Amino acid sequence: MFYVIYSEDVEDSLSLRLAVRDQHIARLKELQSQGKLLLAGPCPAIDSEDPGEAGFTGSLIVAEFDSLTAAQSWADNDPYIGAGVYKKVTVKPYKKVLPA
Repeated sequence: MFYVIYSEDVEDSLSLRLAVRDQHIARLKELQSQGKLLLAGPCPAIDSEDPGEAGFTGSLIVAEFDSLTAAQSWADNDPYIGAGVYKKVTVKPYKKVLPA
């Protein structure tokens, strides 16, 4: 089943993100290579593809896991958690309907 992992950043998180971004991306690429990643990306703090110094307000990941517990465990081990990027992480089941 798919799960949504929605994470909200602390204020002024850009430097924290950049410090561990490579580790964060490596985990996502591992999910992708396993065929489990539907989509992933950050939420810019301003209405721009490249928010520059404005940074980001959070992230959205939709990926397949064996259970809600497995999805939560994966989210809990994100390098952004250890680096203090996220103030809140929500993990929920997700049913993909479209596109088919």
